[in-house]
Amino acid sequence: MPNRLASSTSPYLQQHQDNPVDWQEWGPDAFEEARQRDVPVLLSVGYAACHWCHVMAHESFEDAEVAAYLNEHFVAVKVDREERPDVDAVYMAATQALTGHGGWPMTAFLTADGEPFYAGTYFPPEPRHGMPSFRQLLEAVSGTWGTERSRVLEAASRITSALAERTAVAGGAAPLDARLMPTVLAAAVTTIGRQYDAARGGFGRAPKFPPSMVLEALLRHHARTGSDEALAMAEGTLRAMAAGGMYDQLAGGFARYSVDADWIVPHFEKMLYDNGLLLRAYAHWWRLTGDPVAERVVRDTAGFLLRDMRSREGAFISALDADTDGVEGLTYAWTPAQLVEVLGEDDGAWAAQLLGVTDAGTFEHGTSVLQLRAEPDDPRRWGDVRRRLLAARDERPQPGRDDKVVAAWNGLAISALAEAGAILDEPQWISAAVEAATLLDRLHRDADGRLLRVSRDGVAGAPAAVLDDLGCVADAFLVVHQVTGDDAWLTKAGTLLDDALDRFRDDATGGFFDTADDAESLVMRPQDPGDNASPSGWSAVATALLSLASLTGSAAHRTAAEEALAPLVPLVAEHPRFSGQAMAALEGWVDGPREVAVVGGDDEATEALERAAWSGTAPGAVVVRGVPGSAHPLLAGRGLVGGAPAAYVCRHFVCDAPTTDPAALAAALGARRAPYLR
Repeated sequence: MPNRLASSTSPYLQQHQDNPVDWQEWGPDAFEEARQRDVPVLLSVGYAACHWCHVMAHESFEDAEVAAYLNEHFVAVKVDREERPDVDAVYMAATQALTGHGGWPMTAFLTADGEPFYAGTYFPPEPRHGMPSFRQLLEAVSGTWGTERSRVLEAASRITSALAERTAVAGGAAPLDARLMPTVLAAAVTTIGRQYDAARGGFGRAPKFPPSMVLEALLRHHARTGSDEALAMAEGTLRAMAAGGMYDQLAGGFARYSVDADWIVPHFEKMLYDNGLLLRAYAHWWRLTGDPVAERVVRDTAGFLLRDMRSREGAFISALDADTDGVEGLTYAWTPAQLVEVLGEDDGAWAAQLLGVTDAGTFEHGTSVLQLRAEPDDPRRWGDVRRRLLAARDERPQPGRDDKVVAAWNGLAISALAEAGAILDEPQWISAAVEAATLLDRLHRDADGRLLRVSRDGVAGAPAAVLDDLGCVADAFLVVHQVTGDDAWLTKAGTLLDDALDRFRDDATGGFFDTADDAESLVMRPQDPGDNASPSGWSAVATALLSLASLTGSAAHRTAAEEALAPLVPLVAEHPRFSGQAMAALEGWVDGPREVAVVGGDDEATEALERAAWSGTAPGAVVVRGVPGSAHPLLAGRGLVGGAPAAYVCRHFVCDAPTTDPAALAAALGARRAPYLR
């Protein structure tokens, strides 16, 4: 049968529509065909911005002879891991179990029942570094399938059984203990400190990924305890990332990771989830310290999201590709001569020195990635140079856009833009967040009103939402509720979280599975409490439940949050670098979180109190503004004081004496600086 990817909603799958491989999408038809033809399924999983996915496609999937052999002996199935994270999670678990590592492209061989019997990642076109060529692999698998079928099926059954028996965490976790948790969190910071690179920022060795959720946890820990160690690690990493090549010094926004320990050379793809998470972290850093680097990065990254990552419909696209015309970094790298060509001799030489562009180059073929290791001595000149370089870069060939809209990642961007807009008094960021949230709420729904994971060009895709979609979107709706005062968003968030409790809950642990109880049945039901590039669905939902309880006073939702967080405490204690979101949520739980009710009208005095509330650093605090007599749970029964707008700071709906003084409110919430004023 011919290639059947042309009608897919996935840009990644459409990248492969012209391959001579007879690709088809994941679904029952593919496995029925494998059963009828008595051949294995070749499952290839990747994503649109994946550099090595492009490499393997060019080397093997575009090769007519390889494709002919593949078509004859296998049923070929392509999966976009970003559309189907459930499928990816199952077979990545198998890949890691079989090889000890994972990554993309992922290559797995399955029976017609979906049971994996062999798996790996990238395979070259010729034998290399101890790896067989992809053609050799296909021949070996096909031969074994034909001559040693019983052994293959036995292996598949054994692997599947092992996957099904995996448990993410043990059941029967002890309830959260407010007396013990501060000690657990302090110890987690110490553990993180042992892996901190004090000379260069970040954690561990190269490659270095942005530790977004860990940074959030460290900032919250410092805000709660005053820990100098936590702040030093967070600041050192945030400053180093902003100075290096992983940060786009011209347009703002962050690449996926740094290939080196010094943050010089990035892997150039830009992912929405990284930029949403980092925008929020830098906004919180600025709120704690007022550091001008933090403010610059916040403004530039917000600008990047609005300039380069918005869809025509008003949501945010998934990624910009690592490659341009098949060459990694082509859009972004410079030589000294190119700087001179754009800027002239004087400004070109000045820019080369400022941005670390050398004759030898810091990247490939004598080119350099732009860095900004010191603040410019002439900000006006730098602004002009930056503008001209960006204009010139915009004339170059541009990286491809993965323009599908992923619910969870949009949730991260919406939360960050809305909160940063409140902190830095940027209403246009809030407006953009509301527009994206509105699109998710309107478009990403199935016939029963349940959340869907993806859309493209204003058309929703078929994949159902997974757990991180519900958690991240619910959190986004809660932030939008807080910055707009629109109670409808509170209701919408509650509906999503109740769906998570009804359909995703793991009764054995109090936590969650990644898929709903009525989702497509795979060889295992995926469940992962650990953070990866973005928060785990488990910790994202727990975080949102805690915020919802703080906004509504719902004891049931607070209990659900605590029951979800309790099994994650051992993970935080043992592996805090991979459970930053849970650690951040626990920091909020220990602090309360605090609930701030601002009661007043449409006047400057009320706005001053609201700005003061958003300047507070109390971990996980929620802020609601409304008029006297409001039915909102946090505002009910709380009125003006002496006829003046007033703010109430509460924990578990038990409030301190109200204040009419913005400075006193800010101090009560741990503010380290005055609210931002234009």
